[in-house]
Amino acid sequence: MTVDKGRIAAAVREILGAIGDDPTRPGLDVTPERVADSFAELFGGVGVDAAVGLRDAGSTADVESTDPVIVRDIEFRSMCEHHLLPFSGVAHIAYVPTATVLGLGHIARVVEVVAARPQVQERLGLDIADALTRGADAAGVLVVLDARHECVSARGARQGAASAVTISAVGVCADEPLKSSLLGLIGRGDV
Repeated sequence: MTVDKGRIAAAVREILGAIGDDPTRPGLDVTPERVADSFAELFGGVGVDAAVGLRDAGSTADVESTDPVIVRDIEFRSMCEHHLLPFSGVAHIAYVPTATVLGLGHIARVVEVVAARPQVQERLGLDIADALTRGADAAGVLVVLDARHECVSARGARQGAASAVTISAVGVCADEPLKSSLLGLIGRGDV
């Protein structure tokens, strides 16, 4: 999907006028175009299927395994769909391959694509798990997201130190005792 930068710039001009400022004054005169460029990057995942090509592009052909793989501390940023304010944090992902393992960078790429949409954190975890399950034919996926939300820190409750932790588990990773074991390994940081 292509972002319509002209429409975004026009909307930003309207918003600036609606808050009582002059969108043509020095300092704001190019802000609409800057916001449009920013939105093109921030929302570049809209309409993109993060699972497409994952099996072929991401496989490490010489390694076959059905043992769990964990990647911790994948940084991400996304935009809250309720307030269009950013939230950012880290993703910890475990998956159980059915045969061939993924290249680790492709797991981070899935997070990046899925996060580049208007989103809520709970759905973000489920969408990451879904893309890895479909694209890598994973037997199970566990996604732990730990993020700080500007809609909590910059407005409303104004709790700058608060973070939200969500857990999404599908397939064999939703079953005990594997789920608890993976959560323990993710939380330790010193496997």
